Order: sequence, then structure tokens, then C-alpha cells
Amino acid sequence: MPKRDGKMKYYIQIIFYAAVVVIMVALVPIIKNDYALTGIYSVFILSAVVFKKERSDFMFLTIGFFGLILGEYFFVNTGVETFNRNSLFGIMPLWLPFLWAFIFLSMKRVFWLLVRDYWHIQLK
Repeated sequence: MPKRDGKMKYYIQIIFYAAVVVIMVALVPIIKNDYALTGIYSVFILSAVVFKKERSDFMFLTIGFFGLILGEYFFVNTGVETFNRNSLFGIMPLWLPFLWAFIFLSMKRVFWLLVRDYWHIQLK
């Protein structure tokens, strides 16, 4: 039985990251002001980094933020995707890169949680 309790902390952390992303997405139809929503997303990101700073957090946040802007720009220009809210460069909502940056950070943390701590795989 103790082995199961040890794994529970990993499940809780994974559920926590998923729940935060769900909450962030759920705020989109509730908060109509893109600037306010961007501010709220920034608080989520800063809280995640301040309370648990990990190696390469900044890199994943940066890749998620700028990679998303570039990807969404091409999607919108090809007509694959359109947005009703276009406060960033007139093509997408200002809060979207912040959401993706947090998602990238969450994916990185869950991945390393599983690899390093849950499966006990040592990578060099």
C-alpha cells in the first residue's frame, strides 16, 4: 500500500497542471477584455515560475510564446484559422501566446515529472 501512496503525489501534480490549463481556457468566454485576461494569464505564469522554478522554464515559456505567434500567424494568413478577438497584430487575441506559453511549461514539467521521478529514468 505505501507504494500506491507514493505514486499519488505524481497524479496530483499532473491533475493540478491540467486543471490550471482548463481554468485558463474556461476564463476565455467569461473575461471579454483581452488585456485583463492577459494580465490574469501572466499571474498564472509568474506564480508557476516563482513557486517552483525549474531548469529551462524560461526557454519553454519563450518557445511557447514566440513559436505560437509565428505558427498562428501562418495559420491565420493561410485561412486555416480565424479569430473573432484580434488584439495582437490584428490577427489573434493578445492572451493566446500567454496561454500557449503556460501549456508548453506545463507539458515540460509533466514530462520531466514522469521521466525523472515517476519512471526513474536517468538522462544525461
